[in-house]
Amino acid sequence: MQLRHLRYFVTLARVRHFARAADECGVSQPTLSSGLIALEQEFGRRLIDRDRRFIGLTPHGEAMLPWAHQILGAMGAMTAAVAETPLEGPFTLAAIPAALPLVGRFGAALLAANPDLVLSVRSTTARAIDQGLSALEVDAGITYLDPEAPAGMVGVPLASEDYRFLTRRGGKYDDRLTIAWDEAVAQDLCLLDESMLYRRMLDRALAARGHAVRPRATADSHVALLAMVASGAFSAIVPDSYANLLLGVEWARFLPLDPPEPMRRVGLVVLDRDPPLPRARAALAAARAFVIDGIYQPLLLLI
Repeated sequence: MQLRHLRYFVTLARVRHFARAADECGVSQPTLSSGLIALEQEFGRRLIDRDRRFIGLTPHGEAMLPWAHQILGAMGAMTAAVAETPLEGPFTLAAIPAALPLVGRFGAALLAANPDLVLSVRSTTARAIDQGLSALEVDAGITYLDPEAPAGMVGVPLASEDYRFLTRRGGKYDDRLTIAWDEAVAQDLCLLDESMLYRRMLDRALAARGHAVRPRATADSHVALLAMVASGAFSAIVPDSYANLLLGVEWARFLPLDPPEPMRRVGLVVLDRDPPLPRARAALAAARAFVIDGIYQPLLLLI
């Protein structure tokens, strides 16, 4: 039995209105309705009288309600007791390569609130983050949230991401303020390989503009990609967070792409459990404790 479904049931019984219950539970009305149907299917009884609106609880629903209150109350007390115990030991954070510039500030916030944790950071793919969280091998991940957090996960936005053209300083772009997409893709590019979600999203953005990019080289990490651009033989298209991470590096020249693409949200994801796992709760608190948005967007500093 999913505790969130039980919470939907108890909330609906109290407010007696589907839309208000969904709003109070922080979910859409279709999500609330599907959760209630799943609860009824699990018990094999109709619990709620409804047509297009809430009418009331059935006798089976009325019989279940006080037990549902007891279960949720007990879970709340247990969660509070666990929350009072300090977290200690390893905390595994997985991040897609495009989001690695965010792990420093997130890690600092997490460890400031939980000094007995030891942070371990993995660079991996979005698919591996989903699998690691589901298998309880990873405590939290940082990945793309657009259009929404992956299924079965809850997310907190940390930053908005834009594209930047990266080339070595001392060439023909030193006096430029921007670069057009068609000119950028015509250069000898080094890009992340297609196993990376960032690269697949970039390919879709290019395809929407009528471009099919054919990089001269690919890499599975931004460290390798940056080294290749530093050689002077390649240019790249990278997240703007890397422009700020490398601010002041003498050889690096970053240019905004014209016209700009819509911003993409990058954020923390953890398993959507009710109640949340203790380490997931700590991660969510750390993610909400500071704002990154805006820090990685100062265009005048990137030119």
